[in-house]
Amino acid sequence: MFKRAVFGFLIAAFITTLTAAADESPTYSGPLSVSETAFVQSIQADLMKRFPTAADAEKAGYVRYTNADETGAISYANLQWESPDIRHPSQLWYDKSGHLLGADFSTAKTNNARPHMFGVNPGRWYAFDDHVHFVLRGANGNLVFDKYVMAVPFKEAGGDLAHPTAAQLVKMGIVKDASQISTVFDMPSIWDLIVWVKPNPNGAFAEKNPLVKP
Repeated sequence: MFKRAVFGFLIAAFITTLTAAADESPTYSGPLSVSETAFVQSIQADLMKRFPTAADAEKAGYVRYTNADETGAISYANLQWESPDIRHPSQLWYDKSGHLLGADFSTAKTNNARPHMFGVNPGRWYAFDDHVHFVLRGANGNLVFDKYVMAVPFKEAGGDLAHPTAAQLVKMGIVKDASQISTVFDMPSIWDLIVWVKPNPNGAFAEKNPLVKP
């Protein structure tokens, strides 16, 4: 669900706030085709019915991992990076009041061929590098979002991308104790499609935030 542009990653001690962006931005931003209009209308009707609030997303297994970005969107992921059909977005995003704003659909990035899925122009997809997200639990119990480490340093430090753990983050010196980690997961290299479920005057495929990594 995200909103991105090409740029370099900044990592200090393997940790940073989410200020990195996609490897590849969309190459097409034209008007919706007939098939794209049908796709958008279908997910608007379906997702607004099944996941109208953030609580509905959490009941379905989606996990929050970001703060609100500059558009007010807070992202939740189900940790399933293959979106086989329009009923299974990999991410959902909500406003601060927990109302559904949009969704991300994704598929593995195994080559440079942009996906032909859902009747959507392939040029609308973003590409993202493999990276490990984690959520910190503060001393006061509050959760701290927007934390990640790129896959290369994580793997070079002995981490298993298929099964990232809090213990590995301790080993890397990112946290002192595994109890400080509320959530940790790998977001593999993916093609990602950002779609507004709530009508957006800038368009259903308008980028959510060009400077924030998912």
